[in-house]
Formats: sequence, C-alpha cells, structure tokens
Amino acid sequence: MIESRRRLLTIFAGATGVLAAEPILVGLQSTYRRPLQPKPSSDTPDPHYPVRIDGPNATSNSSKAAIDQQTQKEIRIAIARLYELVAELKEQVEKTDATATLSVSVMKKAQEIEKLAKQIKDRAKS
Repeated sequence: MIESRRRLLTIFAGATGVLAAEPILVGLQSTYRRPLQPKPSSDTPDPHYPVRIDGPNATSNSSKAAIDQQTQKEIRIAIARLYELVAELKEQVEKTDATATLSVSVMKKAQEIEKLAKQIKDRAKS
C-alpha cells in the first residue's frame, strides 16, 4: 500500500513539474525569432536575370581594365626609375674606397631605392 502511494505521489510530482515547466519552455521558444532577411533595393540587379552586354558588369570590367593598364604603366615607369637609381648607387659605391665607410649620400640613395621598391611592390599587389 505504501509502495502504491509513493508511486502515485511520484507520478503526480512529475506531472506537476512538466506542467509547471511548459510555460517556461513555450516562453523561451516564442522569444527566439528568425532574423529578418534584408529586402534587396530596387537598384540591385536580379541574380536570376542574365546580365546585358551594356549592363553594370560590362562597364565595371572595362573600367577595371583601364585601371589595370594605368597601373601597369605606372609600375613600368617606377621600375625604370628604380633601375636608374640602382645604376647611380652602383657607380657611387665603385668610386668609394672599399675600406672606407659609406657616405651619407650613398645611404640616402639606398633608402630611396628601398622606398621605391616598396611602392612598386604595393602597386603590384593591388
């Protein structure tokens, strides 16, 4: 008899716990909302619609090609300047005595070469 009362009490306590926890669980579920998807603006092209020849991608590719050509010209000019500076530095180093310390002008020329080389490297990366 005591065993049946314990069992009944255990079942009753479990059911009460479930019923008491249900509003908490429902409340947690209702607070979670899916993030809203942003609406595309009217100016953006439809990704499912093929791009026209004169569409926005065509003009961006041509302008990018023009920028690339301009960058290549600038890099070529900078490399020519770098070559001139290196040749001048080589002449200055050959004129100085190997046992003597380097002059300030030689050091400045070397720093200028380093700076120009870094600029060329940065332009080539972009």
